[in-house]
Amino acid sequence: MQSIPEPTPLPVKRSLKKGPGLLISISLVSMLCFLGIVVWVNWEKPRIQSETLSTELKKLISHVPGRSDALIYIGMKDIRNSAFWQKVMPDSIKQAPIISMGKTLDSLSLSRGIVMSEDIDTLFISFRQTGYKKNDFLGVASGKIIDKIPETFLKTKSLESISTKNATIYKLEKNFWLTRLGSKRIAVANNREMLEGFIQPSGSFFERDSLAAALIDKAVYKSHLWFALPSAEWTNGALQSLTSANSDMKGLGNLNRIMHLALSARFNEGIEAETEWVYKTRRAAFFASTFLWGAVKLTGLSESRTSPQTRELLRRVHIEQNLESVIIKTDLPETIFRKSINQP
Repeated sequence: MQSIPEPTPLPVKRSLKKGPGLLISISLVSMLCFLGIVVWVNWEKPRIQSETLSTELKKLISHVPGRSDALIYIGMKDIRNSAFWQKVMPDSIKQAPIISMGKTLDSLSLSRGIVMSEDIDTLFISFRQTGYKKNDFLGVASGKIIDKIPETFLKTKSLESISTKNATIYKLEKNFWLTRLGSKRIAVANNREMLEGFIQPSGSFFERDSLAAALIDKAVYKSHLWFALPSAEWTNGALQSLTSANSDMKGLGNLNRIMHLALSARFNEGIEAETEWVYKTRRAAFFASTFLWGAVKLTGLSESRTSPQTRELLRRVHIEQNLESVIIKTDLPETIFRKSINQP
């Protein structure tokens, strides 16, 4: 009698959900995630086309002597003409000083009846570190302020005057010098050399300080408000000041590792703003953007610790890593500010 052979057993299929198959699945997914991160970190994302400097402002900046650790520009006339300033900004803030440059200038403004937000059309300031916690500064302003500091006043109040080819420099105090630049501008500095170097420039600032020039270009909005901080120390100090009121944000985003910073804002019905934080490496920028994005999202979800206005603001914050930079953008409508102002 012929025997019937036993059927050949089918090969056992490996499962990707357990055993060795699971390890293979995890390895593949991990590899794909790693490759995705590598591509993302090294992929240059599209940027907003930045506005160009006006010819007048570009010429003014080109006269700045030496190099700069911080550059600040405020187009106060354009800000005053914005709907946000006219309809939303409280009168108390409109009357407040734009920026404090020390006791001497504050005292001069008070004695001459200068209201900075009303009497200044444009203001440009450059700071240059010269020692431990010591900074030289140069400020150039245009507007009605020129009429409130006439030549006759300077001749009467100055301790010393020095005539140059293009202007007369007046010493009002030990570390405060001022000059009128024609009928449109005044310039102030904490030493004579800064003013002389500005009045009689040697070369162009844009060629002399390529880093500052690159950061100016990163400031998207050029007509209302922007500042560029080439100095890591200035950058760290500015960010620590901005986040000092929020203990959750103060230590995030590798704040102490940021090398350079640019920030700009444009006022319309609300406020459009963008800031770029430049790191030494792309990896540092990636991890900083990831931590910062997570902190913003978690803070926005916390109803017990975060007010509705703050949550609405955080929902409008966009964060991305772009090569060595972390770019943060926001577009805030006037309703956010009205709610904040009217909140009891």
